Amino acid sequence: LQRFLHEVDGLEARFEQTLLNIQDRQTTSTGGIFYLKRPDKFRWDYFEPDSQQLIADGRQIWLYDPELEQVSVQSQKKALKGTPAMLLVSGDAVTDAFEITDMGSREDMSWVQLIPRDEESQFVRVLLAFVDGELRRMEMADKFGQITRFSFHDIRLNPEFDSNFFRFERPFGADIYNR
Repeated sequence: LQRFLHEVDGLEARFEQTLLNIQDRQTTSTGGIFYLKRPDKFRWDYFEPDSQQLIADGRQIWLYDPELEQVSVQSQKKALKGTPAMLLVSGDAVTDAFEITDMGSREDMSWVQLIPRDEESQFVRVLLAFVDGELRRMEMADKFGQITRFSFHDIRLNPEFDSNFFRFERPFGADIYNR
């Protein structure tokens, strides 16, 4: 985890996101491309089954739903507090926000468990899995017993991004809602 946080300033990867309910049955599955640029910027472009875009520009988080022609926006600092996304994008010390435990190897990956120190966090546990220093899986267990699993592949470390890549531009006709 420390190696990943110190050596990776940027990331581009395809992902599959699966939501598992309490009985560990798959309830939804989505996919797309994830982009990360430290500090404080990321972008999730969802393609399957529905198109959506989530952009963190360093100040705000923008969620765009083209089908609904709606954009919601909120403070990035507030939205990411105590979340795994904060861990991935910030330059803050991980140990300030999480209790970290090495979970050893399974499924040919090295696992780390993170327990949020913030009691108001929406997550109770986060598992990160690495292969040769690359983040391959992230599993987040929430207070309701659901697990959100991200599997990453086709990973590019430290790619170059255009200066406007993490800037959200409101599509014509889309309504904006502040949260």
